[in-house]
Amino acid sequence: MQILQTAAALQAQTETWRREGQRIGLVPTMGALHEGHLQLVRAAAQHCDVVIVSIFVNPTQFNNPDDYRLYPRLPEADAELLGPAGCTALFLPTVEEMYPRPAVLHFDFGSLERVMEGAQRPGHFNGVATVVSKLFHLCRPHRAYFGQKDFQQVAIVRQLVQDLSFDLELIAYPTIREADGLAMSSRNRRLTSEARAVAPVLYQALQQAEQLVHEHAAPDAVRTAATAMLGQQPSVTLEYFEVADAVTLQPVTEWQPGQEVALCLAAQIGGVRLIDNIVAKVA
Repeated sequence: MQILQTAAALQAQTETWRREGQRIGLVPTMGALHEGHLQLVRAAAQHCDVVIVSIFVNPTQFNNPDDYRLYPRLPEADAELLGPAGCTALFLPTVEEMYPRPAVLHFDFGSLERVMEGAQRPGHFNGVATVVSKLFHLCRPHRAYFGQKDFQQVAIVRQLVQDLSFDLELIAYPTIREADGLAMSSRNRRLTSEARAVAPVLYQALQQAEQLVHEHAAPDAVRTAATAMLGQQPSVTLEYFEVADAVTLQPVTEWQPGQEVALCLAAQIGGVRLIDNIVAKVA
C-alpha cells in the first residue's frame, strides 16, 4: 500500500492509473477507522482495480473548535487496517496541503441543507462539499463510497455530483452497527463507559419510530414518541429527531403510500455528539 501525502503525488498516480485503464475507487474518511469504513474499502476493492482511501480531518466542516480539536486521530493504526482490507493507496495530507489558501467558494444546497445537520451546524455542508470536490478532482474516481449513517451528507454529495457533472458513480452502503445497535462512529471512541452504556437508546428510539411508521401513527406522533423515549435518559441531550422525506429531506406532515421516510436524529451523550438514522417505507 502506498502512502501519498501531497496533492501532486496523488494526481500523478491517479493519472497513471487512468492511462492504464484502471478503475479507481475512492473512500473519503476522517480516520479513526472502524468496521463501517472497512466495509466501504472492501466493497471498493471488489468492484475497482485500485482503491484510494483518504484520511483528512477537515477543519472547514467543523463549526465547533473543540469538536475539531478532540476528533480522534490515529493514522498509524488506521494504516495497519487498510492494507488487508484492500486499500491500494492512502492519501494522508496536512491541512496546509489541502488548503494552501483559505477557500472562498461558497456552496448553497438550498432546502437540502437548511434542515437537520445543516440547521444545527452552520457552514458544515459547505466544508463537506469543498473537501469532497477537492478529493474528486485529485483522485478522479470512477466510484466513490460513503456510509449511509451520514444520510444528509450522502444527499448533499449526490447533489454535488449532479450539479458539477462529476463523472463518477456514488455508492452508499448501509450503516454498520455494534451488537447492541449503536451505529459505528469514530466519535464512539470518546464515549465514557457510562455514556457508552446509554448510547444504544438512540437506535432503540429509531426502531420504535420505525414501528410507529409501519402502524401509520401520524408523523408528529412519531416525533413525540421518540423525543419522549430519549427524554427519559438524563445524560442524553436531543438536538433533533426528524421524520423527513428520504429524497427531499423535508419534514413529513402526512404519509403518502409507498413513500420512503428517513428517521434521523442527533444527540449529545456525555458531551459526545452522535447521529443516526433509519429509512422506513410507508405501506
